[in-house]
Amino acid sequence: MNYRKFITISLLSLLLLTACNEEGKLSLSERSVIYCAEGSPETFNPQLVTSSTTIDATSNQLYDRLITYQGNKNTLSPALAKSWHVTRDGKKVTFYLRKNVVFHHTDYFTPSRFLNADDVIFSFNRALDVEHPYHLVSGGHYPFFQNIGLSKVIDKIEKINDYTIRFHLSHANNSFLANLATDFAIILSAEYAEQLTKQKAKSDIDTHPIGTGPFKLKEYRVGSLIRFYRHEQYWREPAQIEQLVFDITPSNTGRLTKLLAKECDVAAYPIAHEKITQHNDLRLEAVTALNVSYLGFNVNKAPFDNKLVRQAVNYAINKKTLLEAVYQGKAEMANSILPKTSWAFDQSIPKQEFNPVLAKRLLTFAGYSKGFSMDLWVMPIKAPYNPNAITMAKLIQSDLKRINIKVNIISNESNTFLQRLKHGEHQSFLLGWSAEHPDPNNFFTPMLSCSATQTGTNNTFWCNQKYDAIIKKALQTTNINQRKKYYAQAMAILTQEVPLIPIAHSKRYQARGNNVIGNILAPFGGINFYPVTKRNLTHKKTAIEQSLPRKRNNTLNTGVN
Repeated sequence: MNYRKFITISLLSLLLLTACNEEGKLSLSERSVIYCAEGSPETFNPQLVTSSTTIDATSNQLYDRLITYQGNKNTLSPALAKSWHVTRDGKKVTFYLRKNVVFHHTDYFTPSRFLNADDVIFSFNRALDVEHPYHLVSGGHYPFFQNIGLSKVIDKIEKINDYTIRFHLSHANNSFLANLATDFAIILSAEYAEQLTKQKAKSDIDTHPIGTGPFKLKEYRVGSLIRFYRHEQYWREPAQIEQLVFDITPSNTGRLTKLLAKECDVAAYPIAHEKITQHNDLRLEAVTALNVSYLGFNVNKAPFDNKLVRQAVNYAINKKTLLEAVYQGKAEMANSILPKTSWAFDQSIPKQEFNPVLAKRLLTFAGYSKGFSMDLWVMPIKAPYNPNAITMAKLIQSDLKRINIKVNIISNESNTFLQRLKHGEHQSFLLGWSAEHPDPNNFFTPMLSCSATQTGTNNTFWCNQKYDAIIKKALQTTNINQRKKYYAQAMAILTQEVPLIPIAHSKRYQARGNNVIGNILAPFGGINFYPVTKRNLTHKKTAIEQSLPRKRNNTLNTGVN
């Protein structure tokens, strides 16, 4: 179909739809969903970071991937690629793109063509090729891709024609397709990149986003709100809500207050679960997440460069108390970085023992019979894997005091915290990992591989060549039982080396009004408002809502004010 003809038809349809809506006199609240989010995104390109605040605000709202996960069994399904083919040796993967997929029309960009192979090649080569003209834009860090060593897996990406792309792999890799379905493998616009190059504004590609996703960015006020409008020419059916607002509210109490006052429709990481369930017009929901919270050590700094010290701390912490006080029974004790729900979990790994006497003995063997002082870094925000890091830190502080270890708790704002971790300024830290796909490699490689020490997700800086060799073998075999054996060996190494102490596998909670319909949460990855709709119920307008346009205008271009 001719692109200009398509747009003309689309605009006529939008004018008719606008008229229908005006006749129906739909209120702003009926056309919008307000989500009380816990923090601001670091960027509008999820290729560049792994933080949940960025992933939630961008991946599924603004962008699409070649393939995606669908259903309870997390089956790989078509997305921008309508189909794909893998050769018998696993070294060539060919994707066949959909036609007539439209990029966002905004105040700052008007596409002149549909999505094609050039956009796919641009999106991946930007992250993989250090010589690419956009690689160093915004810092040149692509942590997920770099952690999994994708540049070593992909030899080249070949354009067969405008709608066919072939990935040539250096070797068969069992997690390749899984990685392409993650929140990070988004497709950007090569045409938009060309425009920005001419304008000498390359960094805008990550701050003024253009994607093919169900929503497009209208406005971003740092620390206050993100406003999205529906992408009317979405290749699937358009989203059912016209506007999506992220009301950025870092305070747990603040989000609860706004939810109860009906100033937000959905709230992230809610507190006071019992209070929420007492309201008939609210619903508390949860998914069992593929995640792990942990206490990590910087193995490059004394005394945690000594494995005996790390083992001693492990024995001194009472995980049962942590789960009761911090998670209040809404999590499972972690015995490894893998949750028990993973097919690769090894049941034979011995359970963590709480043994302060053995902990003291190990400290003596390590030369610290009188104990020592340590800094423990925490973030003062609620995270999917840890609802209250400060409380957890205080309990750990109490446990370690019994073996003569003095813990100094240091709290930093999230962005500062993560940046300083990457630079190795810490001694120890409380953090966690949320998997982006169900393949177990998504825990083993990004969290603890040698390559991940360079990309900012292995903040322990632990690098073990034997461990790396094992997880590499696990990716190269197609035998599922053999993969399980390799991962069991990797878990055994972690049990002995203790670069980090797994604490809990938590559920991710969300609260919403009963008038908000549709699945938002998933066991892994970011949230998704595409399938969400809203019933016609009374809703109190907020200052944010009142700042939105009073009338719908489907031909209105979007932009960042």
